[in-house]
Amino acid sequence: MTQSDVVIDIQNLSVTFNRGRKPVKAVNGVSLQVRAGEVVALLGESGSGKSVTMRSLLRMHPKGTTIDGSMSVAGSDVTGLSTRELANLRGAVVSMVFQEPRLALDPVYTLGRQIEETIMRHEKVSRSAAMARSLALFEKVRIPSPARRLQNYPHEMSGGMLQRAMIAMAIACNPKVLLADEPTTALDATVQIQILLLIRELQKEYGLSVIFVTHDIGVAAEVADRIAVMYAGRIVEEGRVGDIIRDPKHPYTKGLLGARVELADGRDRLITIPGAPPDLANMPPGCAFAPRCAQASEPCRTEVPALVAAERAGQVACLLYG
Repeated sequence: MTQSDVVIDIQNLSVTFNRGRKPVKAVNGVSLQVRAGEVVALLGESGSGKSVTMRSLLRMHPKGTTIDGSMSVAGSDVTGLSTRELANLRGAVVSMVFQEPRLALDPVYTLGRQIEETIMRHEKVSRSAAMARSLALFEKVRIPSPARRLQNYPHEMSGGMLQRAMIAMAIACNPKVLLADEPTTALDATVQIQILLLIRELQKEYGLSVIFVTHDIGVAAEVADRIAVMYAGRIVEEGRVGDIIRDPKHPYTKGLLGARVELADGRDRLITIPGAPPDLANMPPGCAFAPRCAQASEPCRTEVPALVAAERAGQVACLLYG
């Protein structure tokens, strides 16, 4: 990967939430690069730091959050942007599709009005031009009766149609980067597939760089070029989708693959990963996965493994490969 190809460059990112009695280090030393036109899936259980990592690129964390490390998007140093510069970045360079669009969209304005305001804010066009663009976007994401739907309020749309509207808003100003935070979680299986195919189609058409957050390895395999597996605020394995699916290295990745429902046919019980993720305010010494790992040895309980090169150009953070 040459530096000129890199659109997203995260280096040694740490994010600490300082509210409450003890600081919570939700992300701890994450480094990740995304090329132009590449889709990278952040995969892991709830609380592993996936969404916190992604939202850091837009500096969407509450006041009192400490962010260390560096982040750049399309050549802009996100950590050093002023409030005005950050507002110019959001929507025009980096857009986000949220997990629950009903909470992300303003309930007192029509969908058309919200998209029009986004376009007018970043591109300084007339309202009539913004209206025409909004209609074209609704047609692009295949919303039925698009002219009528532009006049709807968020509560008047189904979950699937509302997520399509959110995708339309995200691509309205031709951004270079799309951040998707589990955009199919609240949808039924049929609609999930439609949304995944739509995101992949638009990504190819617009040449977007995408970070796709998910806890479903099947979804990651469907949309991504590379997978970065996160656990307890760290990336524990990273590589191309096919390599990780065929030959996972880290015991946690193997556990995620083994727990898929489609592999349970003919078995009495679904294989699960024992135990629970650690408390991020009271992290254990050594490898965070060691208490749940059947292959853990004594060094695993005292030494934090670094990401090292694995086969087929991937990386893994495990003492079994150190």
